[in-house]
Amino acid sequence: MAADGMSLGEIECGDRRAPLPWLLGRVPRPLRFLFVGSLGLSVDLGVFALLTSYGLHPLVARAGSLAVATIVTWRLNRVFTFDRSGRHQGAEAMRYAVVVVAAQATSYVVFAALVLSVAMRLPQAAVIIGAAVGAFISYNGHRLFAFAPRAPSSPTDR
Repeated sequence: MAADGMSLGEIECGDRRAPLPWLLGRVPRPLRFLFVGSLGLSVDLGVFALLTSYGLHPLVARAGSLAVATIVTWRLNRVFTFDRSGRHQGAEAMRYAVVVVAAQATSYVVFAALVLSVAMRLPQAAVIIGAAVGAFISYNGHRLFAFAPRAPSSPTDR
């Protein structure tokens, strides 16, 4: 979906479709999600490295890096990965937040368990493993709940 609420396939440039959105619209959704997730993971790792370089404990630094990466991926997924749900953006954001809490909590628990046991010397590996577990939950939660199309209202709902 484009920033103005249009889906990628609807963006046009004059008489011709804009090439980048047109091309991205042809890429399967799971691949777009992985691309956005990779960007988010890069942000996550960068912020994590920055915060730990200032002496923050890895568990504290990870909480901060997750927050920043979540904001980045929310905007990118909304624009590039998922179609319009038919819900108001505020309602969609709340649904997104529910999924993010579940996915990021799982990611953080996996990270913490690894960093406190086998990955103390290489916490970045724990970040990546936790992110992979969280990505599975995140993709399915966003696809099936946060960005799921709103069901059409029936006459009995009025």
